[in-house]
Amino acid sequence: MTSTNWDEMVLVGLVARRHGNRGQIIVNPETDFPEKRFQVGHTLYTRLGDRIEEMTITAVRFQKGRPIIGFRGVITFEDADKLAGSELRILSETLTKLPDNMYYRHELIGCEVRTEDCVTIGTVAEVEGPIEKSYLVIRENGEIMVPLTAAICSRIDLMARVITIAPPEGLLELNR
Repeated sequence: MTSTNWDEMVLVGLVARRHGNRGQIIVNPETDFPEKRFQVGHTLYTRLGDRIEEMTITAVRFQKGRPIIGFRGVITFEDADKLAGSELRILSETLTKLPDNMYYRHELIGCEVRTEDCVTIGTVAEVEGPIEKSYLVIRENGEIMVPLTAAICSRIDLMARVITIAPPEGLLELNR
C-alpha cells in the first residue's frame, strides 16, 4: 500500500478481464507507449476499495495490441477477477519529458478550447485515437471532435490551460 494521491497519478490502462487460470489479466491500454509502460519489473497502481495497491509486473506479452500481464501476488483466476474493471496508473513523476510540441493526453484534458478570435468552444474531456491520428473530444452542449494537428491546434498553453484552434471552415458546424 502507498500513501500516494490517486488523483495525481496518470492512467495507463484499464483491466479488461482475466486471461487463463494463472492470475494473468488483459489490459486495454490508455497510453501511447504501451511497450514502455508495461514491462517486467515496472510498478503500476490500482485502487481496490479505498486502498491504493502497488502492483509489480512479473510477466507481459502483447496479443492484438493489448498487454497480457502477470502481477506479483496475483496467481489465481480469482485474484485476477478481482482486478477486472480497475484502472492501472503510474506515478506522474515517472513520466519522461516529451519533445517540444508533444503532450501527454492527461495534460490536455481539462484545457479550454478557443478559436483564434477568442470564441470559447468548450473544454477537452478526452483525447482519443493513436498518436498520429489523435483528436480532442470537447463536450459542451454536445460533443465536438477536433483533430490534434499543428495545422488546427495553433497554440497549446499548458500553463494557462488553453488550446487555441484555427478550425477549417465547416469543422465545428460538422460536429454540432
